[in-house]
Amino acid sequence: MAGKRALVILAKGAEEMETVIPIDIMRRANIKVTVAGLAGKDPVQCSRDVVICPDTSLEEARKQGPYDVVVLPGGNLGAQNLSESPAVKDVLKEQESSKRLIAAICAGPTALLAHGICFGRKVTTHPLAKEKMLHGEHYTYTENLVEKDGNLITSRGPGTSFLFALTIVEALLGKEVVDQVKAPLVLKD
Repeated sequence: MAGKRALVILAKGAEEMETVIPIDIMRRANIKVTVAGLAGKDPVQCSRDVVICPDTSLEEARKQGPYDVVVLPGGNLGAQNLSESPAVKDVLKEQESSKRLIAAICAGPTALLAHGICFGRKVTTHPLAKEKMLHGEHYTYTENLVEKDGNLITSRGPGTSFLFALTIVEALLGKEVVDQVKAPLVLKD
């Protein structure tokens, strides 16, 4: 299946590995990935001072939608910025109502909570975000490395970034493509 498209929303303070690894893995699977800067097209300083240049602004990327998956990287400040953005809320609400895939890792799922997305689903997060996700009993929390519940994929942190990204690829393109992408990565099963 060709022509799958992904939107990765990049906010100041995003966790680098949780941003770059999914972008890289999805691109290896020939998914057209658009990295959209929350605050515009300018380079974005991530949580460990790595600077990433977005492809475009979120405002411009929205005009190019819809996307098969919207990806929210973690990082405490990055997730807070995603949580406070009305534009992110609009993108997520549209994605949810269209039953298209939403994927969030580490602290990224806290933006789902902030925007009222996918309530009633199973989620996982970084251990430090667990209590926040349990507040209000909107989700069933698991400690799986990656949790897929319907059109929602969540994951734990930097160390689960490869598994998270491969789960996105599998949801969009199937296990055969995952096996092709995974083989040259020398990942431990």
